[in-house]
Amino acid sequence: MSAGIKVRAVRAEDFAQWRALYRGYADFYRVEQTEEMAGRVWSWLNDPGHELQALVAEDAGGRLVGLAHYRPFARPLSATVGCFLDDLFVAPAGRGSGAADLLLARLREIAAEHGWSVVRWITADDNYRARGKYDQVATRTPWITYDMAPGI
Repeated sequence: MSAGIKVRAVRAEDFAQWRALYRGYADFYRVEQTEEMAGRVWSWLNDPGHELQALVAEDAGGRLVGLAHYRPFARPLSATVGCFLDDLFVAPAGRGSGAADLLLARLREIAAEHGWSVVRWITADDNYRARGKYDQVATRTPWITYDMAPGI
């Protein structure tokens, strides 16, 4: 299932392949993402002082087939720090390869290494394939997410 797939931190030379994956992720969710926006995210990923970090799943041929963007977040009520998984995407050609399992497993390891209390993420209600995977490795919570625009 995951033969030949390895997970590692993203590197500067991964930009073109990362960009193709990130474009696929934005397209999947039907979100317009300009090159300027992608460039900003890439700059965050390459800034050691920025909280956002990335993992990539690489096949035996050196092709990136998946990505995960994550960051720590404070959890005041429990007085702990958690890991928030912002983006997880596996290219259609890499689905079923075990890449998602390996990315999630590595995030679990990173959380343990840092002493983080949880790895948390959200997904679209109709993302059934991903939800099937998530139900295998995590516990669905009863929390409902809200977005509020800034300003008046």
